[in-house]
Amino acid sequence: MPTCRALGQGLWEVRSTLRSNRIARVIFGIVRNEMVLLHGFIKKTQKTPAEDLALARQRLKEIEA
Repeated sequence: MPTCRALGQGLWEVRSTLRSNRIARVIFGIVRNEMVLLHGFIKKTQKTPAEDLALARQRLKEIEA
């Protein structure tokens, strides 16, 4: 998998592997030509949890308004 990938609806994900084989994700968006970090979390399941995506989408809408 690439280090960074599109999640759709203006969201992108950066992947990182931490010590002890833990996996972290940071979700970001681009607003007015600037990268805005919206949400970061330690990944515990294979699929990105829907509530993490919803939180990032909500924050992106607030910033874009």
